[in-house]
Amino acid sequence: MAKLVLGPFLRYVDNTSATVWVETDAPCEVKITEHSARTFQVGKQHYALVRLEGLGPRTEYDVRLDGEVVWPPPGSDFPQPVIRTGEVRRIAFGSCRAAPGQPVGDDALDAYAQRLMKTPEEEWPQALLLLGDQVYADEPTDATKAWLREHRQGTKEPDDEVVHFSEYAHLYHETWGDPEIRWLLSVVPTSMIFDDHDVRDDWNTSAVWRRQMAEKPWWRDRIRGAIASYWVYQHLGNLGPEELARDPLYAKVTAQETDVLPLLLEFAEEADKETDGRKSTWWSYRRDFGRIRLLMVDTRSGRILEEDKRQMVSDAEFEWIERNAEGDFDHLLIGSSLPWLMPHALSHLQSINEVGARKPGWQGKAAEKIRQAVDLEHWPAFRESFDRLSRMIEKAANTDTATVCVLSGDVHHSYVAVADFPRPTKALVTQLVCSPVHNEPPGVLVPAFRLSWSRAAGWVFRKLANAVGVPKDLMSWRKTSGPHFGNSVALLDFDGHNARYRLLSATGEETASVLLGRESQ
Repeated sequence: MAKLVLGPFLRYVDNTSATVWVETDAPCEVKITEHSARTFQVGKQHYALVRLEGLGPRTEYDVRLDGEVVWPPPGSDFPQPVIRTGEVRRIAFGSCRAAPGQPVGDDALDAYAQRLMKTPEEEWPQALLLLGDQVYADEPTDATKAWLREHRQGTKEPDDEVVHFSEYAHLYHETWGDPEIRWLLSVVPTSMIFDDHDVRDDWNTSAVWRRQMAEKPWWRDRIRGAIASYWVYQHLGNLGPEELARDPLYAKVTAQETDVLPLLLEFAEEADKETDGRKSTWWSYRRDFGRIRLLMVDTRSGRILEEDKRQMVSDAEFEWIERNAEGDFDHLLIGSSLPWLMPHALSHLQSINEVGARKPGWQGKAAEKIRQAVDLEHWPAFRESFDRLSRMIEKAANTDTATVCVLSGDVHHSYVAVADFPRPTKALVTQLVCSPVHNEPPGVLVPAFRLSWSRAAGWVFRKLANAVGVPKDLMSWRKTSGPHFGNSVALLDFDGHNARYRLLSATGEETASVLLGRESQ
C-alpha cells in the first residue's frame, strides 16, 4: 500500500475550484472528495496534483491513496482539513525560513500555526505567500550533511550543499514535514516564489557569477536539480486549473507512465539559459483574490545578465507584468522576493556599484568582488529595471486602486516604507517587508541596517551616486515602521479600500501595526 510522504498541501483556491498537492512513496491513485489523479514519478519520488471543481464555500476533506484514508492521521488532534472559498480578508506572508533544528531562534511560522489551531476558523488567513528561501540548499542542517555523506559514498560533490533532485526532495521533507507546518499548509492556500538560497547564495548576481559557477564540475547537476525540484514542489501549485490545462510540460509529465526525471532535467537546463536577451521560461504569475490582485515577480531566474544590459526580468516579461498591473481591483500586491525600496544608503550603494562594475580593468573587478561579497544585487542594482518598476507603480497608483503594495523579504529585517512621487498619487504606495520567518541575521548586520536607514548615510550615498552618474530617483521614500528584527510573520488585513499591515513575532507579540489606504494618506 502506498504511503503519504508529504502533504496534503492546499495550493490554488478560487471561488469554486482548488488544487491539492501530495507526495507518496509509490505509484497510486490519489482521491480527495470525489476528485482524483494518478501520481507521476520523478526519480524515486511520486507526486500528484489533484484538481477539485464545483466547490462550495466550505469543504472538509480527507486524502485517500488507492481507496485507503491516509490523511488526517488516525487520532490526529489537528483541526479537520478544510477548503474555504470566497472573500479574501487576510493574507499572511514572509520570507527566509531555515529548516527546523537550525540555531536561529524560534520558527515564527510554526508558532503561528500552533496559535491558529486554537483560533476560530473565521480568523484564519485565506492565503499565505512564501516569498523565497523555503529551503537552504547551500546551508543544510548538520543532519542533512550527515545524510549526504552517507548517500553519496565518496563522490567529489560538496558535502555541505545539495546537488541532485533527490537531495532537494530531502530538504523539502525536512522543512515542510514539521507537523504544525504540514497542517497549516493543508488548510491555508499557499503561493510561492524562489529566492537565491532555494538554489544558492547570490544566484544570478551577475554574468561573472554565472561564469564562475559554470566552472564547477557539479554545477550543471545542481542547477538542473534545483529548477526541476522547484517546478515540482513549488511552481505547480501556483497555477490554476486553466493554466495547468495550457501547460505543455505538465501535460507531458502527467501523460507519461515512466520516470519523468530526464524530461524535467532537460526542461530545467533550458529554463536556466539566457539567449538573445530572453529566457525560455517565465516563473512570474498572477493571482486574483476577489478585489485583490497579486503579481508575483520572479527576481532570480528571469534576470538578463548581458554585460551591456542588466535587467531584473526581460522586456517581454516586464511587458506582461505591466499589462497585468492594469485592471479593476481595490488593491494591487506585487510579490517580489527582493525589496524595491530599501534603506536609502544601501539602495544608492547598489546603484553606485552597478556603475563601477561596468568599468574596465581593476575598477570593474573590484566592484564585482564587492557586489558578490555584500549581496549588492537587489532592484537598485538593476537600475533600468528599478526605474521601470517605479514608473509602472506610479501609473497603477493613479487609477481607482486604493493601495499598491510591494511585498518582499530577503533582507533579514522587517519594515514599512511609503513612496512619495513628485505628483501625489491617488493610491498609497508602500514597500512591506517581512524577513526572516526563521533565520535571524548575524549580530553585526543589525547596527549596519540601522545605520543604512539614517538620513545622514542616505545623504552621503546619494551625493556619491550623483557623482558617478546614477540617475535621480523617480520618487522619494520614508520608513514609517521599523526596522524590526527577529523571526516574524506578517499579516495583511483588508477592509474595503483600506488594509492593515501587522507584524507578529514568534512569541505572538504584535511588533508593528500600520494602516494602509486612502484614509491613511
